Amino acid sequence: MAGKIKRSDIDEVRTRINIADVVGDYVTLKTAGSGSMKGLCPFHDERSPSFHVRPQAGFYHCFGCGEGGDVYSFLQKMDHLSFQESVERLAGKLGYTLHYEEGGTAPDTSNRTRLLAANSAAEAFFREQLLTAEAEIGRAFLGERGFDALAAEKFGVGYAPNSFDALSKHLTSQGFTIPELVEAGVLSQGDRGSYDRFRGRLVWPIRDVSGQTIGFGARKLREDDQGPKYLNTPETPVYHKSRVLYGLDLAKRDISRNRQVVIVEGYTDVMACHMAGITTAIATCGTAFGSDHITVVRRVLGDTDDPAQGSRGEVIFTFDPDEAGQKAASRAFAEESRFAAQTFVAVPPEGLDPCDVRIQRGDQALREVISSRSPMYEFMIKQVMNSCDLNTVEGRSNALRMATPIVAKIRDRVIRDGYSRELAGWLGMNPDDVAREIRQAPVKPSAPAYSSPPAASGAAAPAEEAPYQLSSLSKDPVTALERDGLMVLLQHPDKVAIERASAVLATQFSHGALALVRDAMVSAMEYYTTPQWVAQVTQETPPALSTLVGQLAVAPLPEQSGHTERYCDGITSSLLDRELLRRKAEVLGALQRSDPTGDPDNYRALQESLVSLEKDRRELRGE
Repeated sequence: MAGKIKRSDIDEVRTRINIADVVGDYVTLKTAGSGSMKGLCPFHDERSPSFHVRPQAGFYHCFGCGEGGDVYSFLQKMDHLSFQESVERLAGKLGYTLHYEEGGTAPDTSNRTRLLAANSAAEAFFREQLLTAEAEIGRAFLGERGFDALAAEKFGVGYAPNSFDALSKHLTSQGFTIPELVEAGVLSQGDRGSYDRFRGRLVWPIRDVSGQTIGFGARKLREDDQGPKYLNTPETPVYHKSRVLYGLDLAKRDISRNRQVVIVEGYTDVMACHMAGITTAIATCGTAFGSDHITVVRRVLGDTDDPAQGSRGEVIFTFDPDEAGQKAASRAFAEESRFAAQTFVAVPPEGLDPCDVRIQRGDQALREVISSRSPMYEFMIKQVMNSCDLNTVEGRSNALRMATPIVAKIRDRVIRDGYSRELAGWLGMNPDDVAREIRQAPVKPSAPAYSSPPAASGAAAPAEEAPYQLSSLSKDPVTALERDGLMVLLQHPDKVAIERASAVLATQFSHGALALVRDAMVSAMEYYTTPQWVAQVTQETPPALSTLVGQLAVAPLPEQSGHTERYCDGITSSLLDRELLRRKAEVLGALQRSDPTGDPDNYRALQESLVSLEKDRRELRGE
C-alpha cells in the first residue's frame, strides 16, 4: 500500500539502533551478566528489577508481568505509537531516510509525530523571540533571578510575543494546520476562532524523558495579564501532566549515577538547583507530586529493594513552610511507602524557595539546604508535635496519639524502633509506654500494586490459558541443558556458527514446550545472526509460548564474564554429544538385533555407523 515503509528499511533501522539506548531513556539499566541488562519494569510497578534487555538480540522481556518484544514494540507500548510511528521516530533519531512502497512518501500525517513536530517548532520560535526588543521584560526577569543567556539556552527558555496570532501565523506558514496546533496545545479555541495560548510570557519547554518537547509552561510578566501566574499546556495526546517531570531529561543521568533525586516546586527552582551544581533536581508541571510521578522517578532512580544493591537511593523533597507546603508534604508522605529509597525533606530558611536562596545567599547556601535535609519520618513527626502544646500533659498525649500512626507505618523494624525511642525522648515519656502505643496503632495496609479483583459471589472466573513461563520448566538436568542450548542460540548467534546451530536444532528435545520453540527456530533459521532473529522466532512460535521465547532471549546465562564463547561452545557440544550418544544407543540396539550371518551387509553397515559415531564424538571433544 502507498505510504507503507519498506521492509528493508524497517530491518535496517532495527539493526542500527541499540535497544538499550532507547529503553535507557525510560529505565535505568544495570549490567546483569554478559550481554544482558536489567532494571525496574516500565509496564508494571515493582520493587525488585525483573525487566531484562539483551542489546545483542535487540529484545526485552519482563519476568514479572510478561511484557516483551523488540525496540519497536517497546516504543509502541511506552508512548502509544503505531508501528509506523515507532519506525519513523527511530529513523529520525538515526538520521536515516526511510523509503516507502509504491512510490509513497514519508507520511507526514502521523498524529503524534505531527504534534511533537508542532511543539518543537513552537519552541524554536519562542527561543528566537527571547532575543527581540519586546522580550526585554522577560530577559530582565531572568536576570533578576540570576540566570544569564547561557542558562536560558541550556533550559530552552523562550518568550511568547504579546500577540493573539504571532505563533499561529509562524507555524501555519511552515505547513501546520490550525486543528493540529489546537490539538498540540499551542493554540486555544474560542468562540471567535483560534488564538495563541501563550502571550506576553516567558516560556519553558517541557520535555519527556527522551528529550522531546511535548508542552510548555509559561509565566506571566505583566500586571495587566489577567491570567494565572503560571499557564501550562493542557492535556494532549502527547502531554500528560501527571506523568511529566520538568528537567528529568537533563537530570536523568545524574539521578541514575548518584542515586538521588531532588524534587522542587517550580521551573526557576530547577534552574537554580542545576546552576548551583544540584543536577538531580526536577519539578512537577502544575500539579501535585503523585503516584504516576513516583513510578517515573523510581524507574530512573533504579529504586529497588535488592539488598545486593548496597546503599539505598535518596528522594529529597523541598517544601515551603507555608500551608501549601504542609499540604504538599502530607501528600508526599502518603505516597512515601511506594519508594524503596530513603525519603527526605529539605526546608529552605525564612520561607524562601530554592531560587530565592540562590539569589540572596548564593550557590553554596542552596547546596547546604539540600545537604541538611531531614528524614521524611522525622519531619512529619515534628510537624505533628509543633501543632500541639507540649507544655501540657494533654498536648503531649495528643501529640503521641497523632505521631504513633506515622511511626507504626515504618516498614523497617530497626528504624521503627529507633523512632519509637526518639519520640519518647522528644515528648519526655516512658519509652515502653510509647512503644506499646505504636504497636497498638492502627496502620492501614497498603494495597498490592497489582492484584486481581475477586470474582463476584457465585460467578466463576473465565478460564484463560496462561502463557508458558520459564519458571514452569522442570529443574532436571536434561531440561536445563535443552533450555540453556536454546538460550545460547537466541542470545548469542554470533558465537555459534550457523552450521553448528543447525546441527543443535536438528537434535531431539525431550521437553514438549522447548521442542516447539526449537521447531520455531528451525523455521526462522534464515534470520539467524540478523537483528530480526528473536522477533521472527517469536512470530513462528505458538502464541501460548511467545512469553517463553521472550524469557529465553533475555534471561541471564550462568557463564562467567569474558567466557561467553567458551560457555556457548560447551552447551552446544553437550547437546550434540547427547544426540550422538542417543544415536549410538540406537545403533547398538539394532546391532544386537541383527543377524551377522543372515544379513552381513546390514551388520557391517551398522558397525561402520558405530565407528563413525565414535569418531564424531572424539572430534567433538577435541580428541
